[in-house]
Amino acid sequence: MTTTWKQALREGIVSGSLAAMCSAGYLAWAGRQRGMPAAPLNAVSHWLFGNAALASDEASLRYTLTGYLTHHAASIFWGTLHARAWGAEPAHKEPLPALAGAAAAAGVACFVDYQLTPRRLTPGFEHRLGKPELAEVYVFFALGLAAGSLLMRRR
Repeated sequence: MTTTWKQALREGIVSGSLAAMCSAGYLAWAGRQRGMPAAPLNAVSHWLFGNAALASDEASLRYTLTGYLTHHAASIFWGTLHARAWGAEPAHKEPLPALAGAAAAAGVACFVDYQLTPRRLTPGFEHRLGKPELAEVYVFFALGLAAGSLLMRRR
């Protein structure tokens, strides 16, 4: 059984949106721990605004909204690829396999983000957070993907 791209996009919108919200929530929390809740999301918009976005600490439509929308779109992209690769088998929609598949997808996303992507297109929050926090961003991303897979299992 294969998931079509249309089915994968439908699931990717759900699971990617949940992954975006979970990981963005964590980014804001981690930024708040450093006294600048918007800074990690602002940094995501560096692909468009350059170093000014990386240095911005305050919430703004320009940097924070652009950063969140970029993060959300990238999460839907990864959610769609995850659904296409992992979503066809009903057994993959059980909690442990869903979590395993989501963890694998998050690991691939992290590898691509930091090893294969040009610097200008990296997520950006690596400039505002430490390595343990970066790992945790991808953990929250995986939890969101898994939750989306579980929500979509009835479809």
